[in-house]
Amino acid sequence: MQISAKAWDAFIKKLRAVNEAASQKILDYMERNPVVTPLDRQALIQYAYAIAVRYGEGASALACIMYDSVAEASGVMLPAALPAATPTVGEVAKTITGTLKTGNNNIVADSIGRLVKRTGVDTTMKNAIRDGAEWAWIPRGETCAFCITLASRDWQRASRAVLKDGHAEHIHANCDCTFAVRFDNKTTVEGYEPAKYKAMYDNAPLDLWNTPNGKPPAGHESAEKATPKNRINAMRRAAYKDNPEGEIEV
Repeated sequence: MQISAKAWDAFIKKLRAVNEAASQKILDYMERNPVVTPLDRQALIQYAYAIAVRYGEGASALACIMYDSVAEASGVMLPAALPAATPTVGEVAKTITGTLKTGNNNIVADSIGRLVKRTGVDTTMKNAIRDGAEWAWIPRGETCAFCITLASRDWQRASRAVLKDGHAEHIHANCDCTFAVRFDNKTTVEGYEPAKYKAMYDNAPLDLWNTPNGKPPAGHESAEKATPKNRINAMRRAAYKDNPEGEIEV
């Protein structure tokens, strides 16, 4: 079975709309209610918590629908997908407190959009682990070197090893990359090209070292000795040459 690019992009578009709506709510609130005092900060935290829960439920509902649709189309009988837990008030408070230090309302707003997106990804991941499914990281649009690296790993058995503190780890608010699942080795997502992404990773321009003399560190003079961090950073620096945001179009 192939999940069509049209169906996948429709799913991604809906997820993005939920994430962006949550971020916009926070931005609008902060423009109306500047954070000046500790009481202002506490009021923002309570509002952001309500937004993270409400829109997080929306993201997890979309993830459940997609998960169940793929299972049904694959002819697999499984319990209905369960939504992941929404962010706690403590998680929201930590996020707001940390991002307020930047003095940038957009960064604060995007941090709540990220928590919303994480809830949707958590939903996909935890159901996949429950059911012994396989997953793959599907990049979309403008993405980053780390997302390309994840995408290069092809389909893998779902595992708790990729969770950190019970959550999906590598989540960006303004990113359309996410996990797809499958229940047999014939299913894939149209347009997903792991071999292409693996080639991008393997052929990262390792001459672009971020060192004072521009040369590789001792012991890393050859591609064979390059670490994953070396390769990811090399891809990132190469992307910055063509794009001020360091993004890679896929």
